[in-house]
Amino acid sequence: MIPFLDLRRQHAALRGELLAAMARVLDSSQFVLGGEGRALEGELAALSGVRHAVGVGSGTDALRLALAAAGVGPGDEVLTPAYSFVASASTIAMLGATPVFVDIDPETFTLDVAAAERALTPRTRAVVPVHLYGHPAAMDRLVALARAHRLLVIEDAAQAVGAAWAGRAVGSWGDAACYSFYPTKNLGACGDGGMVVTDREDLADRVRRLRHHGDGGRYHHVELGYCSRLDELQAAVLRVKLARLAAWTGARRRLAARYRAALADAPLGLPTERSEARHVWHLYAVRHQQRDALAKALADLGVGTSVHYPLPVPGQPVFGGGGERRFPEAWRASRETLCLPCFPELTDAEQDAVVAAARQACERL
Repeated sequence: MIPFLDLRRQHAALRGELLAAMARVLDSSQFVLGGEGRALEGELAALSGVRHAVGVGSGTDALRLALAAAGVGPGDEVLTPAYSFVASASTIAMLGATPVFVDIDPETFTLDVAAAERALTPRTRAVVPVHLYGHPAAMDRLVALARAHRLLVIEDAAQAVGAAWAGRAVGSWGDAACYSFYPTKNLGACGDGGMVVTDREDLADRVRRLRHHGDGGRYHHVELGYCSRLDELQAAVLRVKLARLAAWTGARRRLAARYRAALADAPLGLPTERSEARHVWHLYAVRHQQRDALAKALADLGVGTSVHYPLPVPGQPVFGGGGERRFPEAWRASRETLCLPCFPELTDAEQDAVVAAARQACERL
């Protein structure tokens, strides 16, 4: 069986360094808001091309706290893609604001800028573009639209650490951006974790307060906040992995290029990389009109795959379901996309076997 993802390989190669990093935290006995977290924040701020980074408990918390720090709340509308993980929209609703769904560009799976402009109303306060699967949204056009209408831009970069658009890192385009360190991400912790990055000092300061019960000084609480702090053990793990991120991204890009060359004439819709983009290939999502049958055929041939996401966000019960006619590209993507193995430790021989299996599976359909 060729796995869709195998984190054991990654951790086996780093085991000694990871254990040493964890031991360093245990020896310090400082588990929250310590030196490891501060060092990681500095490293992620530098990677993102901004001045500030604030570690939090998860990618979901990063989105919620960034939106809250920017002042999004009841009565506001926030534009967000109809095709994404549910947290891109649920965090908006948690603040009492209204997520306004926008269809996607079918080639990149990211927010359709023209559709976003059509969705604007006098109540629109912000836009949350999602750099889905590692491909950045068209940030130059989105930021221009946002600035013209005095909107906030909060980037959902949960799947796109290290990506760039027009030579500029994701995370540096908007008022703030949010990373997830869920274990399966390109930069994954051994548990949950997240981070807000921003060039705005006011936003960074407020996220720091909100993640720690609205604390403006020791036991001096100036507003209602949360308990959402990136713990030191996870920060230490992430610092070990961050040193490998560039090499891992290079490996993912190489795998994606090999897939494109090897499957160019196969009856599959292959993902693209726009000329302005630096794609980090969190997922390699192909398209097929008989997606479920293709997934079963590949499983029968010993290849692991995954479906992201089988139901668009507005179709989720929590958001009332429906919306197929309003967001046709999101619904089409939810029915057609299938993710093939694309992780740095995948060998050439395994990838060649995936390609052969994909061709054989397509012939059966």
